[in-house]
Amino acid sequence: MSDTDFTEAVSWNSDGLVPAIAQDYQTGRILMMAWMNRESLRLTVTEGRAVYWSRSRGKLWRKGESSGHVQQVRELRLDCDGDTLVLLVEQLGGIACHTGRTSCFYRVFKEGEWHINQPVITDPQTIYATDQ
Repeated sequence: MSDTDFTEAVSWNSDGLVPAIAQDYQTGRILMMAWMNRESLRLTVTEGRAVYWSRSRGKLWRKGESSGHVQQVRELRLDCDGDTLVLLVEQLGGIACHTGRTSCFYRVFKEGEWHINQPVITDPQTIYATDQ
């Protein structure tokens, strides 16, 4: 292993964040997008599970910490400009979205409007009942 900090290759935005896209490692389906900072990226590598930075909560967020829908990271990729990460993940429990769907990208634009193309697998009220 080299002495260079691997996070130096990332082009962090002015807030010290980078977009991170979670993609199913088997199907290639895009599951969600979140933000990472240096600490969350280091923790993701160390723990082997997705750790993001929650802008709304202003703290680290281990995907699945309250829902149980953990993302185990199979591979990390950095784009050519160094400003976007892709996490190839195994989505435990099959739900990536806080709405109870398999993917956060469940709306498709057709004929001038947005259409929902995924059912809710589990009611979010059930998933996050312990958070209340």
